[in-house]
Amino acid sequence: MDDVAPHRDSGSPLVGRAAESGLLDTVIERLGRGAPAVVDITGAAGIGKSRLMTEFALRARRRGITVLRGRAAEYERHLPFHPFADAFADLHPRRPHAPDLLDALSRVLRGPGGEPSVPERGPATADRFGLHRSVAALLARLGCGEGLVVALDDVHWADPASLELLDHLVRHPVPGPVVLVVARRDRQTPTALGAALARGADTEAVLRIGLAPLGERECVEGLAPDLPPARAAQLYAAGEGNPLYFLSLVQAHREDTARERVASGASSPAPASSDESGATGGTRAIGELPDGLAALLWDELTPLTPDQHRTLEVIAVLGDHAVPSVVRGVTGRTGAEFDDDLGALTGRDLVRPGPGGRTVLRHPVLRTLVHESTAVRRRVEIHRAAAVELARRGAPPVELARHVERSVTTWDPRAYAVLREAAAQTEGSAPTSCAHWLGVALRLLPDTEERGPERRDLMLRRARALGVAGGLRESRDLLHQVISTAGPGESGVRTAAVLLCASTERHLGRYPEAIALLRRELRGRPSPSDRVAIGLELSSSAPHNASYPQMRDEVARTLADARALGDERGEAGALAVAAFGEAYEGDVAAARAYAAQAAGLLDGLPDDDLTALCEPLGRLGWAEAFLGRFVDAERHADRGLGIARRSGQIYLLPLLLLCKAHVRIQTCRLDSARELADEAEDIARGIGSGELLAFVLANKAQVRVASSAPGDAEALAAAEEAVAAMGPSDNWRASMAWCMLGYAALTGGDPHRALDALLRAGGGDLRGLQPSMRPLLSELLVTAALFTGDVESASGWAERARREADALGLPVQRASAMRSAAQLALHCGDAGRAAELLTEAVAECARAGAVFWEARSLLLAAPATAAAGSGARGAAMWRQGHRLAAAGGAGLLVGLAETTRPPALREDSGPPRLTSLTAREREVAGLAAEGLTNQEIATRLYLSPRTVETHLSRVFRKAEVSTRAALAALMARS
Repeated sequence: MDDVAPHRDSGSPLVGRAAESGLLDTVIERLGRGAPAVVDITGAAGIGKSRLMTEFALRARRRGITVLRGRAAEYERHLPFHPFADAFADLHPRRPHAPDLLDALSRVLRGPGGEPSVPERGPATADRFGLHRSVAALLARLGCGEGLVVALDDVHWADPASLELLDHLVRHPVPGPVVLVVARRDRQTPTALGAALARGADTEAVLRIGLAPLGERECVEGLAPDLPPARAAQLYAAGEGNPLYFLSLVQAHREDTARERVASGASSPAPASSDESGATGGTRAIGELPDGLAALLWDELTPLTPDQHRTLEVIAVLGDHAVPSVVRGVTGRTGAEFDDDLGALTGRDLVRPGPGGRTVLRHPVLRTLVHESTAVRRRVEIHRAAAVELARRGAPPVELARHVERSVTTWDPRAYAVLREAAAQTEGSAPTSCAHWLGVALRLLPDTEERGPERRDLMLRRARALGVAGGLRESRDLLHQVISTAGPGESGVRTAAVLLCASTERHLGRYPEAIALLRRELRGRPSPSDRVAIGLELSSSAPHNASYPQMRDEVARTLADARALGDERGEAGALAVAAFGEAYEGDVAAARAYAAQAAGLLDGLPDDDLTALCEPLGRLGWAEAFLGRFVDAERHADRGLGIARRSGQIYLLPLLLLCKAHVRIQTCRLDSARELADEAEDIARGIGSGELLAFVLANKAQVRVASSAPGDAEALAAAEEAVAAMGPSDNWRASMAWCMLGYAALTGGDPHRALDALLRAGGGDLRGLQPSMRPLLSELLVTAALFTGDVESASGWAERARREADALGLPVQRASAMRSAAQLALHCGDAGRAAELLTEAVAECARAGAVFWEARSLLLAAPATAAAGSGARGAAMWRQGHRLAAAGGAGLLVGLAETTRPPALREDSGPPRLTSLTAREREVAGLAAEGLTNQEIATRLYLSPRTVETHLSRVFRKAEVSTRAALAALMARS
């Protein structure tokens, strides 16, 4: 508690909401012990979301839990991370839990004590997704001990950078006793945030509390117990159960009654107005407010003097910058005059003290009303004065840009410089804001011939920001403008625009357009150096659209051009593309030669020379992974990741992260593989490329299958989403998505669906797959065919696996073919032959360092070896395989171990039918065994009864029982 500055939470009693308060109490009680990671409070404006959040904060503080509160603002949607900055301002300036993280975050977020943020360009802001992880790490540290509540209000108004960070925290809950509470209006919530919270509710990470109107009794007794019952009922009906509306009606009624008493000396109450609602007709409603509330709020402003009203307008317009000293400077009032105005506004409860020394209006709805009713010219004057005042105080450009945007409409060099600097400061951490400020700068910049090159440079920068922020189509349109208007002396800008446009088209899945654009540029006789850059980009279309053999000549020309120029970077890039292409096509000898040459050049170049070669580094890493050179693959992926992060090339990170994740699957380091795949998913969703997201999800599904218990629902869900996101595409990434759907379906016990998906991935002859994957896919087909009783097809797939593996000569693929043959031998009752084949597979995998496949081969070999008469050896193989699987976090193989455990090792094990249950299924099973009903379990675990029913059906299937009594008996034995 000492680490948080004193807060402004209200201590007024909460009216109603007993059920909702009970849920929040349970969240506090179970913080860090199975409570939801996110609480989502929804409802219309004025319904009581903020008051419920305040109550939650008060109850949490009473229990010693640290609470940070922030609020998004309607008119500050381009101030990056605004609600988080507001929340972190609550941290005590002298006692931070994590000074190292706070120092890094202070570059983009408001630091302790509410000081204005001063973003800096550099490593801390180059990777906004790294910032997300840093924020999560800070929250985890702050939650150590008694726990942490981060409460963010009005998130339907959150800026894009905050929405992205929220999405990350919802999909990757902070470990430990930490809960994120958000309050929002449903209909005004951005689609992406609503979807993220809905996904979280589906996975039980989010507890949603939808606030309905208050009941008449609790509303009247809690908010206006002194009103006559008949009048209270009238006002309640007019207010429709909305507390804000009801209170405004009550206030209007009391003021009207007081005025009439003074005028007539009467002692009996009079009606509030001729209209039962107390509203005056013709006043525009605001947002989601009930009709008439705006009029009631406006009535509160009527008694103000002109100076008081102007002060209120300044506070409404300034918002986050409405500290008294700034407001006084903008109004131009003397100290005494201003203090009198502010005192009058405070006395009428129109403004209140806010965080960071600010003065805020009583409710966001009131701010909206005042802001929108302020004349446009008056708002412009306030913003202009605010920009001058804040500049005088040394505020950073990001803080000034909002006021500059809304007060400058003609060419102003100083305003233009502020906007450009604000864009530079937000380029890495908040690219949507960066693109916005550049757009404003372009509107100010005169559209003259002499300014043309400067305009195109800004347009190129804005297109790049839009691309990494997810605005791929808008980015492409802007790049087409740059390409079509670039003059003869702007070849550098034109080539940069062409390359970025082609890359953008690729991310949109528009490969023919990317190829056509690049070939057109080549026909224009570019300079030799530009020719190399364009050739590298053109070669990158393989194997996504054009096959590598179709691009082989282009790669050779690019390589020759680079060598003729003495361009080592271009040469290394072409060699890396060639290594990847040949590895994909299965020409192992050529791939090895190209990979060795590429590595020799790339390893000798300094990082600064490789900024433009992050994608070739990724392709080299993938080529080495295909070739089984896992150490080299990870080394090159790591180097590419470091350079891409420092240089802000966010769109290349998924390629590099997934290469590293793939290596860690093969080498059985599944925990880190999951983290890498999750980070790649964050970035892919942020970029907005459907095809890239599909590829990422396919790889995520592979990681999930390997790391989770057999039949994991998340693995299948990721594979299904990958296939859906890919759509009708038919390329490498599409085949990967269908392969992983088949893999997930097979491990989930659905061989028929697996067969359909696997054959959809590669076709009947598997030619739709890269050769290095064909033996592994054939192994899955053999398993699925044997499950369905189709021995003939299984034999055909096993023979195909052998031929493909022999042609490649790679150990992991040879081991896969041996496992396929061993399955058939076991089916035919030849345990000796199966043991021999699987033992060879173990040796092949061990030689390659493919620990995951080594462990799988050992676990399959153990029962076959025991059945062939070598029980002790089989037990030793099982122990070794189980050790490797458990150490590597391979949940799939741990589950396999339970089914292949030799008889001699079974006496100490629990009922094997329960070992495949997920943690949630085991929790549900335990409560069901105690006799709780589905509804009781749902209440206990924050689930819907339908979700509990689904979990129980899976439990019954896996445990091979059909009644709760049988389940209870099985649980008791375990």
